[in-house]
Amino acid sequence: MTGLETYKRFIVWRKRKVSDHTFLLVLSVLVGLLVGLAAVALKTAVHMVNQWLLHFNVTTLVGGNLLMVIYPAIGILLTIFFVRFMAGGHIGHGLPSVLLALARGGGKLPAKNMYTSLVASTLTVAFGGSVGLEAPIVSTGSAIGSNVGRFFRMESHEMKLLLGCGAAAAIAGIFKAPLAGVLFVIEVFMFDLTATSVLPLMLAAISASGMANLLMGSEVQFAFVVDGKAPLSHLPQYAVLGVLSAFVSLYFLRVTDKVEGWFAARRKQSHRVLWGTIGLGILIFLFPPLFGEGYAFLTELLNGSNTMIFEHTVFSPLQGNEWMVLAFMALLILAKAVATAMTIGCGGVGGTFGPSLVLGGFTGYFAALLNNQLGLPEMSLSSFALVGMAAVMTGVMHAPFMAIFLIAEITGGYDLMIPLLTASAISYLCISPFEKHSIYARKLAKEGNLMTHDKDSSAWHLMDMRRLIETNFVVVREGDTLRDVVEAIKYSRRNLFPVLTNDDKFLGIILLDDVRHIMFQPELYDNYTVEGLMHPLSEGDIVRLSDPPEDVVAKFRIGNRYNLIVIDDDDTYLGILSRANIFSAYRRFVKESSEE
Repeated sequence: MTGLETYKRFIVWRKRKVSDHTFLLVLSVLVGLLVGLAAVALKTAVHMVNQWLLHFNVTTLVGGNLLMVIYPAIGILLTIFFVRFMAGGHIGHGLPSVLLALARGGGKLPAKNMYTSLVASTLTVAFGGSVGLEAPIVSTGSAIGSNVGRFFRMESHEMKLLLGCGAAAAIAGIFKAPLAGVLFVIEVFMFDLTATSVLPLMLAAISASGMANLLMGSEVQFAFVVDGKAPLSHLPQYAVLGVLSAFVSLYFLRVTDKVEGWFAARRKQSHRVLWGTIGLGILIFLFPPLFGEGYAFLTELLNGSNTMIFEHTVFSPLQGNEWMVLAFMALLILAKAVATAMTIGCGGVGGTFGPSLVLGGFTGYFAALLNNQLGLPEMSLSSFALVGMAAVMTGVMHAPFMAIFLIAEITGGYDLMIPLLTASAISYLCISPFEKHSIYARKLAKEGNLMTHDKDSSAWHLMDMRRLIETNFVVVREGDTLRDVVEAIKYSRRNLFPVLTNDDKFLGIILLDDVRHIMFQPELYDNYTVEGLMHPLSEGDIVRLSDPPEDVVAKFRIGNRYNLIVIDDDDTYLGILSRANIFSAYRRFVKESSEE
């Protein structure tokens, strides 16, 4: 018996003997274990290469490590080589591609996505690219979940859920924080928290976290234990931190947009690589904490030491001066966003999850240090750094609960819960008027491809109304007579006849009811032209292809119309949308979404 025959027999046996729900739970555990293994492999490989590279030091006359200029360029060149020659020129990395697969792709992701982001991000970050590994491993985990579902011939809604299981497992595997993984999927991927979805997500997250614990021990990314609860009297300072974090988040979003846009405008890849690697190398030479993910430097800050941030830098003579530390941290916050955007813009592969986490830690540490230097009531540097991590992540990712519980899980308790809630809530409130969507969802939202928790709104946005346009109407042309209209009626099964110019511009419509009283009088056929027979129309009867879906629906609802004429921006006739088709498609979409 061949492998293919065995596979087919297993699929048939499974469908007969094992319920879909039970098998989905089994697959969620399998996905969790596979993604946990991938997360451990990725973090281990990057950590080993980072440590090996940082052992070498070529000091310049002004201090600093000259190799910091060279390492990122090597990593980005290796990444570009891999993407172009070994991954077909495009690897489909990034969470926007995953969100698009959820919204319009039926949860299907290419099989190559199970390894391409993993390899490319390893090359970028291991050699110092200032981006994170979380988004690539989430992309990888999502692809693993999607393709496991496809291999076992699961239904579309089950594949989407397995894709979400892969994403939850990725966060859980990296940080050993299963609850944060589940909340990440719910908030960022817009999954509804239902009895059907929560159990597979939890099983996948717990499996991945267990795999990471088995292979790497129980120590988490930021091994830190909070020393007691924060006094309630400190809440005003944490509230100020929330406001500051919102501004830092907005700065990060705006700068990454501008810098990545600048690189995108460079047509030649060689120019992007040249300017990007030079700029990135100089920034990392001046500020070594920008090298790679930056977690090692952040861990040092959490453990009460800021000496590491000055090691092998041109600023090492300033070490020990707290005001100089403040100035260095401020510059580091400003430079981090630029370095991240440069890494991505010039061809590196990585995500913004890690940078937002590190940036938040720097922001919180800076705020507490400034507070203490000004002689205000003493604040815990480590607690402020941890709360800043959650607050900036909230601003950048619009995922407050994920950010809060991630910090709570990695610190091993909930002593900082009140400050976390305070700062994150204020950060979210402050940034919402400026950014309505997360860094991952903004582009999709502009294109109308974003799935949200509001199923009603998502239905109108995600339905492809172009496919609902009916084109089987017999048209008549300007200058035609009633005779031509009657001839058209013979060959039409519809009671509506668009009137067009010779170059297909829309003029109006003729309804069968409008000519019924004269169509049986042949002597009048040449006495009427179509211009005199057209039915009165208003702007409410016409929609353009570029109109927002809500406007189209509003015209059906408010005007109680049964048909709308569709034209493009040049007034060219495209077809007709019928009320029955639109609302039937809407009901199907909502039904399918509810099942998922």
